[in-house]
Amino acid sequence: MSNYTKKILQILSKKPAISVEDLVLGVPSTIEGKNSKSKYALTRAVKNLAETGFVDIIDSGHQSYAKLTPKGKNKLNSMKLMGDEALVSATWDGFWRIIILDLPEERKAERESLRYLLKKANFVCIKNTVWISPHPYENLFANIKKDLSLTTELMILVTDKLDPETHLAFLEAIKK
Repeated sequence: MSNYTKKILQILSKKPAISVEDLVLGVPSTIEGKNSKSKYALTRAVKNLAETGFVDIIDSGHQSYAKLTPKGKNKLNSMKLMGDEALVSATWDGFWRIIILDLPEERKAERESLRYLLKKANFVCIKNTVWISPHPYENLFANIKKDLSLTTELMILVTDKLDPETHLAFLEAIKK
């Protein structure tokens, strides 16, 4: 994914919507190494994001506005997990993060996206809807829960105790 695409998603995550013109004019100043082709590259990046469903383009008659979609928010969260700034301490803090995810079949796409993010965050599935990890990503998933309005469909538990069988199930799952 290009620097422009990443920057566009980051800017759109901070505002409900922004004019495409302001986006195209504003992004180059935030990226080093800009050149005369940056306006074309940015316009193309916005169009690609719209075509892939990460951004909605809304035409008001006077101007076009870009708005981040839920799919775009998931993509941005995934990028945060894979980015250098997302590295978590290798030292275990003694707490287990348990996420219970229960989305119905009609929300399968969201469920699969969340499973993908859980795997990227090194969570291990120990039951069909139960994921566990020693890594401190609970705040990221709390934000995802809030952004996607998953009030009862996603539960986050942080604990310092696991029964021996659950601990063994976790160890078996990471061997696979």
